[in-house]
Amino acid sequence: MIIQKETSVGATSTNENVFSGSTFEFPRTNAVVSIGAVGSATGLFITILAGGNVVLEESPPAISTDFPLIPDEFYYNFAMLAGERLVVRARNSTGGALTLRTIAQMTSVR
Repeated sequence: MIIQKETSVGATSTNENVFSGSTFEFPRTNAVVSIGAVGSATGLFITILAGGNVVLEESPPAISTDFPLIPDEFYYNFAMLAGERLVVRARNSTGGALTLRTIAQMTSVR
């Protein structure tokens, strides 16, 4: 299971969940999750939540003009229970739109 998104985050705005609407936003099985996230410039901040657990408090992602490199830029690794919601929140603190590129790889655990 893989989610790959390129999201424009408007000036001084927040996207509450860049994975909203994805088939895998709520995994159907227990899963080990690995996330890579990169921003197009400084001033972007992300928060990662897995169900009720904070995986990453608001922090700046790596900067790149391409998608995160596998496995080099997949810094966030954690387990999720079936049915929990995967959330990657993005906040732009700048006066111009920025791009967030994210990939989530999920491996089912039985």
